[in-house]
Amino acid sequence: SFALDKSKVAIKVEVGDEIVDSPEAAGEALDINTIQRPPAPAPINADGLVEVPLIKLAWGRSGDKGNKANVGIIARKSEYLPYIWAALTETVITARYAHFLEDTSAGNVERFLMPGSNALNILLHSVLGGGGVASIRNDAQGKGYAQLLLACPIPVTPSIAESVS
Repeated sequence: SFALDKSKVAIKVEVGDEIVDSPEAAGEALDINTIQRPPAPAPINADGLVEVPLIKLAWGRSGDKGNKANVGIIARKSEYLPYIWAALTETVITARYAHFLEDTSAGNVERFLMPGSNALNILLHSVLGGGGVASIRNDAQGKGYAQLLLACPIPVTPSIAESVS
């Protein structure tokens, strides 16, 4: 292994017999104030709802970045997303993972609506006991964290509950 200044390496793409120069584009610093978050789903009418486990309404996937875990929840149908969003508040999520979180105060669990995908991303801070090789936990990389959330009860209309049974 060795280090080589990337400015000394020409980037080229070879397709068949053709070689095309592909110079690196200059990057820009991220300004978080320019991020436009999508609006939350419209509030739901809570009258007459029945509970089903989240796994009936969504898929889940999780993993780690250092001592943080990400949990992705993807609604199986777009009409399920408002119910999932309403039920999985940061308070509910914090309670679900309280036995793993180093700090359960506000801000240590964040949720984000993912535009165009009927999904949300959940970010859990300081949840992996140091993460990776630093942790002595059974799941030091948060691979099973989505499964823990998929058992969470989600209130839905009786017709949705019947359709997912």
